Amino acid sequence: MSGPSVLFIGGSGVISAACVREAVEQGVDVTVLNRGTTGGRPIPESVTRLQADVSDRSALADVLGDRRFDVVVNWIAFTPDQVQADVEFFAGRTRQYVFISSASAYQTPATHLPITESTPLKNPYWQYSRDKIACEELLMTAYREQDFPVTIVRPSHTYDETKLPLTGGWTAVGRMRAGKPIIITGDGSSLWTITHSRDFAVGFTGLLDRAEAIGEAFTITSDEAPTWNAIAQEIAAAAGVEDLQIVHVPADAIAAVDADWGAALLGDKANSSVFDNSKVRSLVPWYRARTPYRQGVREVIAWYESHPEAQVVDERLDALMDELAERWQV
Repeated sequence: MSGPSVLFIGGSGVISAACVREAVEQGVDVTVLNRGTTGGRPIPESVTRLQADVSDRSALADVLGDRRFDVVVNWIAFTPDQVQADVEFFAGRTRQYVFISSASAYQTPATHLPITESTPLKNPYWQYSRDKIACEELLMTAYREQDFPVTIVRPSHTYDETKLPLTGGWTAVGRMRAGKPIIITGDGSSLWTITHSRDFAVGFTGLLDRAEAIGEAFTITSDEAPTWNAIAQEIAAAAGVEDLQIVHVPADAIAAVDADWGAALLGDKANSSVFDNSKVRSLVPWYRARTPYRQGVREVIAWYESHPEAQVVDERLDALMDELAERWQV
């Protein structure tokens, strides 16, 4: 018996590519629809590939025709107008629509840890998160009033072998290796949950085509929540840096010189984030995040070492970090 048919809109990103691979391994009949532009992560040859710009609904209708899917997953929906268009287009064409939200939609900063699905949704600092909240509210209204079969998934910080968690990515490693200090917000003691995409994919795939998941929201993260200081130390160790220098800078001071960096900190990374994964395990009891960051970051550094073209230092951020380090170094 073949698995469910699933349409992935997107499918070559950090999280989505891992989910495509896991779904294929689990026997799911996967179709990926994207613009077909170059780049992105490889996906299995067995996947059916369709090409269209999802924002062009006429082109989407031409490509999909009268096809129906057991599950539709939109990895690239960020605003209410995009989600409303999906509700109108996919109503009656799928028995589960999965919206990828964000754990940054939860109350920020949280008044209680661990964060659960019952934690209020409120983020006054980051527009990205407020847009995700608005999308969720629209979809839950569609579920209640139109029986639109939505499932909401909230990842937190999820990475693959190409991604480093510090602002600027490789810029931080370049600074470490050059003997320059890196910038960590606050005093570096806040807890931060970090999840490998291949682990996330196991929990995510277990929710596909599950009637019990309709009308529900699920957090899917690791249970590992090191401090930012510890994360930086693991990166340094993996990169062969023995003398790591850290300068701690308040998030609002960073926001004063770089609004986007500051918003991502105040609205997300500057706050302790520890999650309870009991709900997803109630439907996917085999879900466990099995990649500790100590292992994952070594895979990341190995990938960069084999892709020297990706070892790019952001000159603007590097100069800004020099400026902040000079101002805040004790």
